[in-house]
Amino acid sequence: MMFERAILHIDGDSFFASCEVAKNPSLKGKPVITGRERGIVSAMTYEAKAKGIKRGMILSEVRRICPDAIILPSDYETYSIFSKRMYAIVRRYTDIVEEYSIDECFAGIEGPNGREVATSIKQTLERELGMTFSIGLSATKVLAKIGSKWKKPDGLTVIALKDAPLYLDKTPVEKIWGIGPATSLLLNSRGVRTALEFSLKNDAWVRGLLAKPYVEIWKELNGEVVNELDVDGRQTYKSIAKTKTFTPPSHDPAFVYSQLSKNVENACIKLRRWHLEAREAHIFLKTQSFAYHDAKISLPHPTSAPQEILSAISKSFPRIFQRGVRYRATGISLMNLIDSQLPKQLNLFNEYSSGDDIKAVYESMDALSSRYGKHAVFLCSSFSAMNHKNPQDGYGATSERTTNIFKGESGRKRLGIPMLGEV
Repeated sequence: MMFERAILHIDGDSFFASCEVAKNPSLKGKPVITGRERGIVSAMTYEAKAKGIKRGMILSEVRRICPDAIILPSDYETYSIFSKRMYAIVRRYTDIVEEYSIDECFAGIEGPNGREVATSIKQTLERELGMTFSIGLSATKVLAKIGSKWKKPDGLTVIALKDAPLYLDKTPVEKIWGIGPATSLLLNSRGVRTALEFSLKNDAWVRGLLAKPYVEIWKELNGEVVNELDVDGRQTYKSIAKTKTFTPPSHDPAFVYSQLSKNVENACIKLRRWHLEAREAHIFLKTQSFAYHDAKISLPHPTSAPQEILSAISKSFPRIFQRGVRYRATGISLMNLIDSQLPKQLNLFNEYSSGDDIKAVYESMDALSSRYGKHAVFLCSSFSAMNHKNPQDGYGATSERTTNIFKGESGRKRLGIPMLGEV
């Protein structure tokens, strides 16, 4: 083996759509799409991709270019079950497993037979779950990620350090895991267009241009292990983001603001669940032509109360919302997070916001949501978004697993068993 410890990245191919095919094999080889409940494409099989279907496409456009498309409501409960089974299978081969997302994980393989273990994992996953996986194997997480994307679908790519330049030379910088559009543009402006060109820059050049996370990516491209596998699971968050695409696009400022308000409420629910508070927010509005209008906002004090965040947002929203422009999505990232259970610093007048009162209100709201379902109670500013009905056919459709439950189940107490699908 060419590494002391190999790192695998295991990635489910078109995972959500593949889960639908796995539970209903009659769909194999057909253009299957999920997202009917939203009126837009959420995921698709490779057969659908071959017909020109793309994520986020509205269903009327799907039916126009692919009349034989099979459009299903998303069944996230079943997808989660398949995800847990994926992790369990990988753990038969190694205890070093990082559950990175619902459709992918990292794994550490000790010893000289990494390729053989990776092959066995791949074959077992495909045999027992009924879908294909793409796997990358290398010395670091960043290189393993490049490997898993190299031959999709159903690929297994081993990137030895001596061969890494061959792969990096054919990988654009925007395809490197962890490098987004803004950083890609910055690197492009400095003449760096491939992962290889980035990896060949010296330490001083990289540190002078980029922040610490990108320095770590650069090191991993050069074979230095910086990002260890997180086998204990997530302990906290550095930021929390919520986005939502809606259809049809809208130029109504009240409706777009309501969609943003709903995102803020969702983000704050997650903040409170993890006992966090935010000190900064970044909001964006995405236009129908995929342009972004955004603003960064410093909050008056750390908070997990959506109305306090919305109060700060309301001052920036009129500045970034452009009249007559149709918007298709909104989003918020809450950053500079702190532990909400830590003692708070008092202001000049020995006050800390409305602290305890607001906390008590949201403890009650969270308890109601736990009992009666998410958003049992919500802000008036989110009303339009909460009650929006998409005119696309199928909007609001629910998966069969949601509507047909087993004996003894309830809406919130479920068995970890998927239900066979029907078309």
